Amino acid sequence: MKLVLFDIDGTLLWTDGAGRRAIQQALLDEMGTAGPIHGHRFDGKTDPQIVRELLALAAHPDAESEARVEAVCRRYVELLQAELAKPTQTTTVMAGVRELLAALEPHEAARRALVGLLTGNLERGAALKLRSAGLDPARFAVGAYGSDSHRRVDLPAVAARRAGARTGRAFAGERVVIVGDTPEDVACGRPIGARAVAVATGFYDVAALRAAGAAHVFPDLSDTAAVLAAILA
Repeated sequence: MKLVLFDIDGTLLWTDGAGRRAIQQALLDEMGTAGPIHGHRFDGKTDPQIVRELLALAAHPDAESEARVEAVCRRYVELLQAELAKPTQTTTVMAGVRELLAALEPHEAARRALVGLLTGNLERGAALKLRSAGLDPARFAVGAYGSDSHRRVDLPAVAARRAGARTGRAFAGERVVIVGDTPEDVACGRPIGARAVAVATGFYDVAALRAAGAAHVFPDLSDTAAVLAAILA
């Protein structure tokens, strides 16, 4: 059985800046500054990591305060929910995503695959984004989130432990497959020997993802048969 872990932003869907707008306002509400947020890279990072980085860059005295970072994150989820509910909000599902998830279902039933999430989003934020795209969070059997650790490199082991508890099987090495759109998605699985299937639907092109060491790289997920074969290889 493969544990197949999907990133969210840039891989499954795109929220057209809703998360960035919510984090900016949460920082202003809770800390009085959003730091140098304009142009700051969010992709490949966890939400708490983004908050910490922006506060550190602003030289905020509470940049290392767990309690204050958590307060920003709580406010962020409230604001994200409001952003995603706006009538002008458009959340786009990436090409091929629905078809790929449907193609994985028979393999789940045959116990060849367990589909989950590995994302820098907070768990509540992840669910909000998925629902805004018309994707049921319950479709993903397990997950590891930015609310589990601000370090993305910690998350594959978290997901593997949860998958093991659910199935009674051990997941490590090439039995874990991470599907994502950034070099960080590729790199975070290395400590447990996970394999990466990368997709160039975010801010990194095929060449950059290949150079990062992904086992397979696709321009998007629209070639369902080829992507499925790469995941289950």
